[in-house]
Amino acid sequence: MPNPVWRSAGNIFWLGTKELRSFMHDTVLILLVIYAFSLAIISQSQSNAQELNKASIAFSDEDNSPLSRRIMHAFLPPLFLPPRPIAVSAIIPALNAGQYTFIIDIPPHFERDVLAGRSPGLQVNVDATAMIQAGLGSGYAEQIIDTELSDYLSNTQSVPLSTVNLVVRIAFNPNVTTAWFASVMGIINNVTMLAIIMSGAAVIREREHGTMDHLLAMPLTPLEIAMSKIWANGLIITLAVAASLYLVVRTILGVPIAGSIPLFMVGVVIYLFFATSIGIFLGTVTRSMPQLGLLFMLVFLPMNMLSGSNTPLESMPHSLATIMQVSPSTHFVSFAQSILYRGAGFGVVWPQFFGIAIVAALFLALALWRFRSVAAQTD
Repeated sequence: MPNPVWRSAGNIFWLGTKELRSFMHDTVLILLVIYAFSLAIISQSQSNAQELNKASIAFSDEDNSPLSRRIMHAFLPPLFLPPRPIAVSAIIPALNAGQYTFIIDIPPHFERDVLAGRSPGLQVNVDATAMIQAGLGSGYAEQIIDTELSDYLSNTQSVPLSTVNLVVRIAFNPNVTTAWFASVMGIINNVTMLAIIMSGAAVIREREHGTMDHLLAMPLTPLEIAMSKIWANGLIITLAVAASLYLVVRTILGVPIAGSIPLFMVGVVIYLFFATSIGIFLGTVTRSMPQLGLLFMLVFLPMNMLSGSNTPLESMPHSLATIMQVSPSTHFVSFAQSILYRGAGFGVVWPQFFGIAIVAALFLALALWRFRSVAAQTD
């Protein structure tokens, strides 16, 4: 007589293969998974850009002095395209035609007036129809011009620099490229979304098709049925995440990954026990896919918006940030950023792994308890 443990493990394995076969015959679900971890990631990373990138700029240099040329050559890629010379009379037509986002007019005798201690005007013309570029670029232009003026005066008139200088060095993402952040956060959000939807839909599909009665008539326990759905759907999402990181994020988008992808995948597997348990629980509470969709929005949106993937925890009220420490999604975002951005090892992220595992075990127990109750009612 076979060992009960091995027999139960065999039942879970073969029921999981049934889930995989069901998934392979669901064209819509396959396309959803492929889209969520490919085109959706690319679109999210490229459409949410919040940094200045290759802004077109021209200079009308009426002074033609070493200072004016110094200012012009200080506008460098990747923030700005190489500056183009332009006549004063062509400034308005060029802005109206949308040829340049920024046109800087340096008046005659600008250098002479600066050295004489006067405050000459320098005009920065901005095409504000490109809202993000115009807003960010104006601030960058002001900083660049002020820095060049200060350095020039200190070198020509022996003016001592300030005893306090603010030097900003950005680690891990020097050019503050949105795609580097948005692509990984998109994967994290889609993991939670698909894990909940797919596992919850698997339960509802069994009930709607009447196959739940067939399963319960077999020598199977509710634990075996629920665990088979968890491992099968978790396997699909795990493979999709790995493919997305290697092919989409690192190859197509060119995002440098500093840490270990296998270590990150271990964290993904642990987190999927929590997310799929949520899906199983919601699948037992609701009786149809529309009800699951409505309840999913109430659960997923707060988890997503308050996890730190969209808004940093430091900018939240202290009480809310403290409450969100209970949510595994917060720790998921934390260890993902630590591993993929900063190259952290297991010694750094194990507290997040452990916290997710504890909460996942609690939710898994709750989902199994609820699944047993529904199975008993069905029986």
